[in-house]
Amino acid sequence: MNRLSPQEAAALLRRQDHILILTHRRPDGDTTGCAAGLCRALRQLGKTAWLLKNPDMTSINAVYVDGLWAPVDFSPAFIVSVDVAARSLFFPAAEPYIDRIGLAVDHHPSFEDFGEARCVDASRAACGEIVYEICRALGEVTPEVALPLYAAVATDTGCFVYANTTDNTHRVAAALLETGIDYFAVNKRHFRTKTRRRIAIEAELMGNAEFFHQDRGVFLTIPLSLLARTGADENDLDDISSLAGIIEGVDCGAVLRELKDGEWKLSLRTGANGRVNATRACGLLGGGGHAMAAGATLHGTLEEVKRQVLDAIDQVAEN
Repeated sequence: MNRLSPQEAAALLRRQDHILILTHRRPDGDTTGCAAGLCRALRQLGKTAWLLKNPDMTSINAVYVDGLWAPVDFSPAFIVSVDVAARSLFFPAAEPYIDRIGLAVDHHPSFEDFGEARCVDASRAACGEIVYEICRALGEVTPEVALPLYAAVATDTGCFVYANTTDNTHRVAAALLETGIDYFAVNKRHFRTKTRRRIAIEAELMGNAEFFHQDRGVFLTIPLSLLARTGADENDLDDISSLAGIIEGVDCGAVLRELKDGEWKLSLRTGANGRVNATRACGLLGGGGHAMAAGATLHGTLEEVKRQVLDAIDQVAEN
């Protein structure tokens, strides 16, 4: 196992060229921002670097990757993955590259130890914190590099309000702000703007919330019929899993989104009190993530899936 520090990872990247960077399925701000920031930092060194086009990229995150998608005929010599914890999280076009990954950068406790070299630190709130250190070791962190990295750090901490936020998170954010980026635009895009479709979805989710564990847990369900009825798409579902955390008294929120008939995506968000470890619960369901934010893909009817989730939560709940 070749574990590298961010500085060692930067040294490895300096020796490479024709680099392809991979993101995960249904990319969030962290994987997107890490990929974009690292790609731009490598290009500043004169490297040929691209991102493998992710078909799930939403418009809210697409602004960070403009001009970075690899041409279809690009033949990479070195592969990097960012913020990808498990093999199952690679989208179809990325799967052929899994066994060729030269450097995997991640911050999940459930990271599956793939890649010839790994730069992994589960104490970091966002993978963007690690990639920032790599980019700093590569050279100047310019505004072009800093902007997507700020988006990575801000989105994975809920604009610095989630319990995973640390003093290091704030130090990294401060250093990125010092480059002169338009952080206000990033914060407004991700945290202060909602479409009417999103508002309609939130209203229905809250109106149909199902509580368990003496109202300390809640199920929020997003069937395909809800998306069809509201006309919502991926752009309207960004960070929808955080919604459960705003309900008073809830320390375990299970958001179930129907991907297709009989297939559901679980996003489990739990409280800082440690009553329910989200990684352990999702691990029982074949998934993984962080202690307070994890996920899994389940199969069955909605009622069957709810029973699976509740059984897993019951097995790890401390009281």
